[in-house]
Amino acid sequence: MTQEIISLLPLNRLVIIGIGLIGGSLAKAARHVGAAKTVIGVGRNEFNLKRAVELGVIDSYALDPKDAVVDADLVVIATPVLSIEKVLRQIADVLGEQTVVTDAGSAKGIVVEALQQVFKTVPDNFVPGHPIAGSEKSGIDAVDAALYQRHKVILTPLPNTSAHALAMVQELWQAVGAQVLEMDVQQHDQILAATSHLPHLLAYSLVDTLAKQDENQEIFRYAAGGFRDFTRIASSDPTMWHDIFLANRQAVLHSLDKFSQGVAELRVALEQQDSKAMMGIFTRAKAARDHFTKLLAHRAYVESMTASDTTFFAKQGRPLSGSIRVPGDKSISHRSIMLGAIAEGETEVTGFLEGEDSLATLQAFRDMGVVIEGPHQGKVKIYGVGIHGLKKSPGALYLGNSGTSMRLLAGLLSAQSFTVELTGDESLSARPMERVAKPLREMGAIIDTQAGKPPMRIKGGSTIHGIHYDMPVASAQVKSSLLLAGLYAQGITTVIEPAPTRDHTERMLTGFGYKVNIKQLSDTQREISLQGGGTLKGGAIDVPADISSAAFFLVAASIVPGSDLTLEHVGINPTRTGVINILQQMGADIEFLSTRIAGGEPVA
Repeated sequence: MTQEIISLLPLNRLVIIGIGLIGGSLAKAARHVGAAKTVIGVGRNEFNLKRAVELGVIDSYALDPKDAVVDADLVVIATPVLSIEKVLRQIADVLGEQTVVTDAGSAKGIVVEALQQVFKTVPDNFVPGHPIAGSEKSGIDAVDAALYQRHKVILTPLPNTSAHALAMVQELWQAVGAQVLEMDVQQHDQILAATSHLPHLLAYSLVDTLAKQDENQEIFRYAAGGFRDFTRIASSDPTMWHDIFLANRQAVLHSLDKFSQGVAELRVALEQQDSKAMMGIFTRAKAARDHFTKLLAHRAYVESMTASDTTFFAKQGRPLSGSIRVPGDKSISHRSIMLGAIAEGETEVTGFLEGEDSLATLQAFRDMGVVIEGPHQGKVKIYGVGIHGLKKSPGALYLGNSGTSMRLLAGLLSAQSFTVELTGDESLSARPMERVAKPLREMGAIIDTQAGKPPMRIKGGSTIHGIHYDMPVASAQVKSSLLLAGLYAQGITTVIEPAPTRDHTERMLTGFGYKVNIKQLSDTQREISLQGGGTLKGGAIDVPADISSAAFFLVAASIVPGSDLTLEHVGINPTRTGVINILQQMGADIEFLSTRIAGGEPVA
């Protein structure tokens, strides 16, 4: 039987203490959507309160909070955060047992401390909250009923918080269009210090520094859009931000110290004209912002085409002629980033496939401290860190929908000094990973999965050893994962494949100067082995054009009489040329020109 959900709205009496931008916008929005039958505003400036009534922000007002909160269903304290304790003391004796109280302060630790000072404990009907919305404007005339639409509100309930109180506060914020999230108090203060409080502090400091210079008028006259965008928030209410900085002082200082360290590193790089270090900082920053913007918006690395109903008409055309180069091979693009990252020296990649899966691999290595320039028109420059140079990523490595990335990285990361977690989207999270996890565990890796599926957690500090592994099912990804782990293993790692699989990994390892032994055991079986402990040397990789993409043009030119089409730099790895073999058997005239080896791969 489905339980009926009973709404707690509309409230009979909603009291908002502090009718500025934050409190006033909530009041006006609540009235607009009918979330409360009566909205009472509380403040010290009667002129502003009367103005709020005239503007339709509130129904009525009170100058003394004690008079307003009696019989209130919900009280919202939207005053500067350092004054919340004073407000609590004013209303403590008259609050009804059923009255729910919340706040809108930008720091939560100090609010919890204030509650403990006033009530000797945190009442179960108090729900700490923080709307992540605002403007550089302030005051009653800046009130906006749409301020919270599609914005986040963070609630930080405590273990004793009443479920009824939490539900009421959640429902009010959702009614005015906000997305409600829950978070631990300490985590909230740390995250907001880094993402909100520190940027405001920097904006105030930069504008003040420039304003104190003698030529300040000229500086501001010629300031461009970037300066205006960055410093817009320096026009925010100084009193409010003074209180926020002091209220969240320790977390802000921690973030400021981290930022100062980063600026100091950039200063040294600039002073020493260290282009590699500078490009590392700039490319990581750009990639991180682009990556997280899309990640948080639940968008892919690459925008997909918009689906629409389209009718196509085909008619006979002319013969195909000329020369083209189709996009690069995805499998080889993955491996060029992986091996280039752990090689010594620089690796320059051309023909890199700028698709979602390949970009997931690239971002993962950026997250592990590898400086990577690009991609730009298929060109990528990787500053290798050596076989043991990867660093712990700030968080989990998000690999989108790329199974290749996850399975190969599981091997490459199985013997790093740091613990790492590999995650992906909903589709990747449903795929089996034990095929690689099981043999890697036999090598000594410590890997946890969730019922055999992602996320994969790989514990750092493991010493792994080579094994002789007969694959029960032929798999290029399993083989590649074990060979990459074998680079770090003690002794020899040997993989027996029961049937031919793509051999891009062993070919590219050879291209990077790493010795790989390959023995043909039968018509179908191969033995691939390598000794751990070697090094890879960076170089140039021209990723072959993907034969799967080339197949469309191969077929088109084969069936249109008179065609003479040249497909340039196409990978003709024997494990991938099935389409060419079939077309030739059907009578197609396909010729290989300028066959050569590029990065270990045969191309034509």
